[in-house]
Amino acid sequence: MKKPFMIQYEQPVAGRSTAHRFGPDVAATGADYEPGDFILTHGDACVSRAIRWGQKLRFWRAKRKYTWWNHAALIVSKEGDLIEAVGHGVIRNTLAHYAPTEYTVVRIHDDLANTEDRAKVVRYAEWALGQKYGYLTAVSIGLNLLFGGKFSFFIEGQTICSGLVARALERTKVIFDRSPSHIMPADLAFYFDVEPPEKGASKGKVPK
Repeated sequence: MKKPFMIQYEQPVAGRSTAHRFGPDVAATGADYEPGDFILTHGDACVSRAIRWGQKLRFWRAKRKYTWWNHAALIVSKEGDLIEAVGHGVIRNTLAHYAPTEYTVVRIHDDLANTEDRAKVVRYAEWALGQKYGYLTAVSIGLNLLFGGKFSFFIEGQTICSGLVARALERTKVIFDRSPSHIMPADLAFYFDVEPPEKGASKGKVPK
């Protein structure tokens, strides 16, 4: 068994995942992903806007590009089913929901996630269904960003979108260098070396 791969803040996974952008209105198919991969995309709720603002406190200069995304969701079937954390909790959804906007599928290579690992990611995501959204976690992230602290707090059984993805991915050979509950969408983009679209690209119509 290969050893876990520690993702450090200054060291992306480069070369151990593949990112492919879709949309608006250009959909991914089952050939483009496996259960256990994830997407980076956009939300338009107040929480999503706050996430984007908060990300810009951490990501400066060349890294500012990673703040393009403010939402993440796990792919849990070849049919494009998703499990994601939104404002009213952890729910099932589908890639079709995000067809009007643009999204990026992050496909993790086999050396980081084999078939058994992917099954564990899906099982974890299904276990998390019905959890509440981690508003207190979002507050904790915001305070750390504003004041540079390392003290974090959250309520067990609550999660944010990117925290759900990060916690699920720790069922693979990926281990993050800090609490997965405090990983933001821009962190995932940086860690997995996901380039945003060209400047001026359209997001399409962001789902409510």
